[in-house]
Amino acid sequence: MTGVPLRVMTYNVHGLKDDRAALVGLIRDAEPDVVLVQEAPRRFRWRHKCAALADDVGMVIGAGGLPALGNLILVSLRLRVLREWSVRYPLTPGRHMRGAAFARCAVRGAEFTVSGSHLSTDPVERPAQAARWKEELLTIDGTVIAGGDLNEGPGGGAWRTVADGLGSDDAGILTFPARLPRRQLDAVFAHPGVSIDKYTVIDTDQARLASDHLPVIADLRLPSA
Repeated sequence: MTGVPLRVMTYNVHGLKDDRAALVGLIRDAEPDVVLVQEAPRRFRWRHKCAALADDVGMVIGAGGLPALGNLILVSLRLRVLREWSVRYPLTPGRHMRGAAFARCAVRGAEFTVSGSHLSTDPVERPAQAARWKEELLTIDGTVIAGGDLNEGPGGGAWRTVADGLGSDDAGILTFPARLPRRQLDAVFAHPGVSIDKYTVIDTDQARLASDHLPVIADLRLPSA
């Protein structure tokens, strides 16, 4: 098969409030190249806490944390991070401030940009956040991979905004709540030039202990340089 393999996980870790050993073991066992983390540490000692999470799962920080308001990108040592930045969405009074993390990376000669975000639970606020995220994604040249917790399913307007022009393979993937999943809130989307070899949700006893969301894994093949 042609192309450069890349395994991307998107995972809402519920503020690290659940079984940390289960969470760490799950991520380590999955051996992802990229983890798009939602609800990562974003307040007191956030740098230390994000670094500790990265170290526990055998990865390094690529981007995010407080600057991306709890969106964190972890990368394996296979990858080289060329650039990182964050975007913050406008604050709605009385709601949580949210944003997105971005990392430009290289692996085996292939370059790509990966981004993660966690959209609002408020259906009034969410479309504008999706539009701002999409606006930033559209400024990026080359291969783009995006993922996160969209807080709505494929039928929603915010989901369609993010997914427009990007491929996924998310049919029937239920991710929330972890103990009895009924909704599809989490997804990975990729540039049309990226092949999706496999797209799965980890639905195990370990995953149900680790967080209130189930993680999604996309096995991708990047176009060769």
